[in-house]
Amino acid sequence: MDPCPFIRLIVESLALKLPPALSKPAAGTGVHPSTTPCFCVIQLQDSPFSPPQTQTAPLPLASPDTPPISSAAASAPVIFSLDPPALSCLAGKPARLTVSVYAGRSGRACWFSSGRLLGRVRVAVELSLESEAVRPAVMKSGWVSVLCGGGRSVARLHLVVRSEPDPRFVFQFGGEPECSPVVFQVGGGDGCLTPSGCIRQPAFSCRFSADRRRSARSSSCLPLESTSTSRLKSFRLPRFLTHRLHLQRDQRKGWTVTIHDLSGSPVAAASMITPFVPSPGSDRVSKSNPGSWLILHPASPYSSNWMPWGRLQAWRERGPSDAVLGLRFDLAIDSGLAASSDVPIAESMISFKKGGEFLIDGGDMAKGRVFVMGSTVEGEGRVSQPKVQMGAQHVVCMGDAALFVALAAAVDLSMDACQLFSKKLRKELSYDQQNSF
Repeated sequence: MDPCPFIRLIVESLALKLPPALSKPAAGTGVHPSTTPCFCVIQLQDSPFSPPQTQTAPLPLASPDTPPISSAAASAPVIFSLDPPALSCLAGKPARLTVSVYAGRSGRACWFSSGRLLGRVRVAVELSLESEAVRPAVMKSGWVSVLCGGGRSVARLHLVVRSEPDPRFVFQFGGEPECSPVVFQVGGGDGCLTPSGCIRQPAFSCRFSADRRRSARSSSCLPLESTSTSRLKSFRLPRFLTHRLHLQRDQRKGWTVTIHDLSGSPVAAASMITPFVPSPGSDRVSKSNPGSWLILHPASPYSSNWMPWGRLQAWRERGPSDAVLGLRFDLAIDSGLAASSDVPIAESMISFKKGGEFLIDGGDMAKGRVFVMGSTVEGEGRVSQPKVQMGAQHVVCMGDAALFVALAAAVDLSMDACQLFSKKLRKELSYDQQNSF
C-alpha cells in the first residue's frame, strides 16, 4: 500500500516592519490600531488552480530593532497542499507566490475590502516530483521589501517559504455510500504521476443497511403499519397530520455502513446510534439535539466484538445565504459509549448547496497544522462519491485506512440524514428498499 507524493508549500514566520508614519496611525485614517493592525493575502499564481489558491493571515508588527523572528512571535503558518496531478503540471514551470500586504482589519464591508493595500511581495517557487523522493527545500527566508506602484518600498516583510513532503493515501468510493459500492485506492507509486488520472485498484467493499426494527417510533398519530397509503388518501387527512405521518415514515434511524477488506472480513463500521430527528416545531435537525454515529473497529482480528474508535455528530444550521451541515468528530479514549470520555478532534461547517470538505488536522510545534484526514462531500441532491485522503504517518495498516473510510461514509450520509424532514429521502435510503431483513 504505497502513498501518493503530495507536497506542502509552507509560508511561515510572517512579520511586518512599518515606517514610523504607518506604525502609529491616526484616528479616522481607516487603519485600526491593535497588536496586529495588518494582514496579508497570499496567492499561489501560475499554477494549475483556477482561480489561484488564496489564503489570508494576520501580520504581527515588529519594531525596527527586532532580532530575527522566532516561530513563537510570528504568525501561524499558511499551508498550500499540492497533489501529484498539480505537481506534474508544474514540472519545469516555476510558479509565483504573491503576498499582498494590507493595513487595517481583514474582511469586507459594503462589498469592498476593509483593508488598505500597502504593497506586494513576489517569490518564485519551484515544485516538482523527483524520481525517488521529494525532499524538503527552502525557497526564501528573511526580510524583503514590500513594493507599491513604481517600485517604491513602503515596508519590510519577514517570511520563510519552504516545501516539504506530505505523502497521503487516497481512496475513493465507486458510488454513493448508500449504494454499497467498492472503495478504490487511488494512485500509489508511479501511478500517481500522470496528470490525466491515477491508477485505481479495489481496496474495500462497503455495505449499507437500514434496520427496520429500530426505525419504529411511538407517536400519537395513526400508525403507518395499519393504515395503507390509499386509505390515507381517501380520508384526506388534515395537512398537519399528513406532515407528521411523513416525518414518521422517513425516520433517519438505524443506518449502518460496514467496511470489508478484500477477503470479505469486516474491518470497520459506521453505525447511527442517535437518531436524526427534527427539533420541536421545525423540520430540521438542530445543534441542540444532533444525530450521531459511532465509528467502530473489531476488538481483535476476526472478532465479532466491536470497539468504538470515534463519534461523529451532525446537525443542520441556518446560514445567512445557505444552510450548512455542522459536523463534530470526537475520538473515543476507552471502550465505553459515554460522550464525556471522548476527546474533541475536529468541527466543520459544509454548505448544503455547494458541498465542501470535512477536514481533520493536528497541531505540531515545529510544522504548524499537520494533515490527518480529508473527505469530500457533495451538495444536497448531487451524486456523491467521496474522495478520502489520509496522512501516511497516521495509517499503519489497512485497518487504520478502513476507519477513515467509515468516517467518510458517515460524513457523506449525514448530508442526507440532515436534509429537511419535509423532503422525502431518496429511494436508496428508504427502509422499503432494504431487502436484508
